[in-house]
Amino acid sequence: MTEQKRGCLTDRIKRKSKELLGYEINQLELRLMPYIQYSILNDRRVNPNHVSPEERPILSKWREAGHITGGASEMTMTKKFWDAVSEILWLGYVDIT
Repeated sequence: MTEQKRGCLTDRIKRKSKELLGYEINQLELRLMPYIQYSILNDRRVNPNHVSPEERPILSKWREAGHITGGASEMTMTKKFWDAVSEILWLGYVDIT
C-alpha cells in the first residue's frame, strides 16, 4: 500500500466530496480549500493576489452554489460548506495513511 501524501487527491476524498458536495472535487479545488478556511477564520476576505487565475472559477462555482458570499470583501461561508471543507481537509491533510 502506498502512503498518501498531504494534499493529494485520493479516491476516498473524491467519494467524500461527492457525498458532501454532490460532485467530485479536483486537485486544484482541494488545494484551495485550506486557504479559504484560513481566510474565513482570520481576515474574512480573500486576497486576490493569493488566488491564481485557475482558482477563480472555483470561487465562482462556490458562490453560485451558495456556499460562499463575498471574497475580496466580507466573505461568509455556510455551516454546511464549512463542515464539508473541514471533513475533506481532514482526509487530505490530517488522516493520511
